[in-house]
Amino acid sequence: MHADAQSLAADAGQGHESHAAARTPQPYVHPYLAGFGLGLVLLASFVIMGRGLGASGAFSSVIAGGIDAVAPAHAQGNAFYGEYLGDGSRSPLMDWLVFEVLGVFVGGFLSGLLAGRFKKEIGRGPAITSGKRLVLAFIGGGILGFGSKLARGCMSGQALTGGALLNVGSWAAMMCIFAGAYAVAYFVRRQWQ
Repeated sequence: MHADAQSLAADAGQGHESHAAARTPQPYVHPYLAGFGLGLVLLASFVIMGRGLGASGAFSSVIAGGIDAVAPAHAQGNAFYGEYLGDGSRSPLMDWLVFEVLGVFVGGFLSGLLAGRFKKEIGRGPAITSGKRLVLAFIGGGILGFGSKLARGCMSGQALTGGALLNVGSWAAMMCIFAGAYAVAYFVRRQWQ
C-alpha cells in the first residue's frame, strides 16, 4: 500500500477528531482590511440604529437590570441605575448595546470556529502561571471598567464612535488610554518573555 494511502486509512480509522485537530488555521485578515470593515460596521450602526458602537454601556445595563430584579426600590432610587432603567416600561436588557456585545461574543466564537482557531487555552508567557495570568487579567479588566465609567465610555465607544464624530474628549481619552498602556507595559512585559 502506498504511504499516502496508509496515512489516509489510518486517519479514517481514527475518526473525526484527527481531522479537526489537523485542520490548519486560516490566516488572519489584513489589519487595514479589518479596520476598513470595522469602519463600515460603525457607519452601518449610525445609519441603521442611530448610534455608534461601544461595550461598557451593555455591562451597565445588565448590572442595572440585575439590581432592579433583586432590589427594585434601591435601583429606582439610585440616579445611576435610573439612567439605565428609564421609566420602567422597558427592560434595560433590551438596550442596543446589550445585543451588540452578545453579537460580538457569538461572532467571535463562530469566526474562531470557522477559521480553525478555536481552542481552550489561557494566553500567557512562559514566566507566569495560568492562575497569576487570570488574576492580572481580572485586575486589568476591573481598572479598565472603572476607567470607562470615569471617561464616560470604553475604548470602543471613545475611539470608534467618539473619534469618528471628532469629539475632542474622546481623542483625549484615547491618548490617555494609550499613554497608560505604554506606561504599564514596561512593568508587565516580563510576564510575557
